[in-house]
Amino acid sequence: MVARTSKLKRETKETSITVQVNLDGSGKTSTNTGIDFFDHLITSFGKHAMLDIVVKAKSNDGITHHLIEDTGIAIGNAIDKALGNRTGIVRFNYSSVPMDESLAESSVDLVRRPYGKINLSIKRAQIEGMSKEDIEHFFASLVQNLNSCIHINVRYGENDHHKIEAAIKSLAVALRMAASVDKKQKGIPSTKGSM
Repeated sequence: MVARTSKLKRETKETSITVQVNLDGSGKTSTNTGIDFFDHLITSFGKHAMLDIVVKAKSNDGITHHLIEDTGIAIGNAIDKALGNRTGIVRFNYSSVPMDESLAESSVDLVRRPYGKINLSIKRAQIEGMSKEDIEHFFASLVQNLNSCIHINVRYGENDHHKIEAAIKSLAVALRMAASVDKKQKGIPSTKGSM
């Protein structure tokens, strides 16, 4: 099987970002965005998706929103690139992940059509130094640039930190299983013969 890896560099006037991904890794992560909670979310994502990921993100304009958005874009693009033409994968999967009183569910179809329906049910304006809208935008940027159909829904919970962690972990687990190699699948997992 061809190595399912990618390395991507995104340079703009606003940010400088490099991302390396190995879909068949062991969950090894290294991330440096300068935002502790953001690093924690990316680390959790890599660990539970069982993909190796290295993220180095630097703001060139000092605007946090640009850094978070561009990092989501770069990670999504890197995973999309590592998936290649998506031959021989499971394609679909679903995961329900609890974190204490919170429960999040993610459904993933790795078809090459970007669509995301995301409900994080965040109540507070800020969580661990990140704004609610930046957290929501990170999820949206990641999902759209992963070039897949993904639904994420926080079913319930009281603690916003727990909701976000349950959401990123449910996405990670569903992605891990959907991207895994299906020994019975000999080609593109679609009746169209193309994703």
